[in-house]
Amino acid sequence: MTFFDCGEGSQRSIIRAGLGFNKDCNIFITHMHGDHVVGLLGILQTMAMNRREKPVGVFGPKKIIDFIRASQEALNFGLTFDVLAREAKPGLIYDETTSKYRVFAEKSEHSAQSFAYLFEEKEKPGRFHPERALKLGIPEGPLWSKLQHGEEVLSPTSGKKIKPAQVLEKSREGRRVGVSGDTRPTKLLESFFKGCDVLIFDSTYSDEHKQNALENLHSTSREAATVAKRARVRQLILTHFSARYRSVSHLVRQAREVFPATIAAKDFLVYEVVDRS
Repeated sequence: MTFFDCGEGSQRSIIRAGLGFNKDCNIFITHMHGDHVVGLLGILQTMAMNRREKPVGVFGPKKIIDFIRASQEALNFGLTFDVLAREAKPGLIYDETTSKYRVFAEKSEHSAQSFAYLFEEKEKPGRFHPERALKLGIPEGPLWSKLQHGEEVLSPTSGKKIKPAQVLEKSREGRRVGVSGDTRPTKLLESFFKGCDVLIFDSTYSDEHKQNALENLHSTSREAATVAKRARVRQLILTHFSARYRSVSHLVRQAREVFPATIAAKDFLVYEVVDRS
């Protein structure tokens, strides 16, 4: 599991979504404002109540380390697992050999030290053709798995070496998802999110409240759409709406005037990122 920010009550949402608390987990915090980080403690404590033993990685601004340590001391709660808290810096911040993805960070522009994140799926093997394997004398089983993972094998029937390229199509580029956090639109972020499959971007205000966006260092939905257009992303998902709006349909409408492939985020939204072929 990978989380970006943890607002109040995040652990309840995890339970409602049926995600569980014992899976491999990394949490990336964009900045140290309450609506983005106070739910972290509830998640950690709930994991401990479920007797979790696997470590949890937590990445974020420098203060995230002090926040976790001070909270544990003040509230006097222990954990059944290690929290591997690390300070985020621009560039590659997560890339374990056993993981199927990597994460990059970049500075965003907000009223506190803030980071945007780019989730990048690692390159995947091309499509496997069982009929080719059978024709080459490779029976279904462990040898198929080795070929799918890029290993040469010996044909049990002919004794010849069979290369992965003989049964696999070309490798597929991994999917990429960008998360802005709270920010003003910047050229730096346009470059950082270039070519993303999905961009989840701050859309706190509509056009009518652009001055508020400037003063509070947030973005309007139109500005988010402009970033998406310039970055040539495939899909924009607007998020972080001001509570003043009973409906965000007009924010979506304003964004679509610039970037048609726009939708609004909502609780428990499931969006399928189509595999790159």
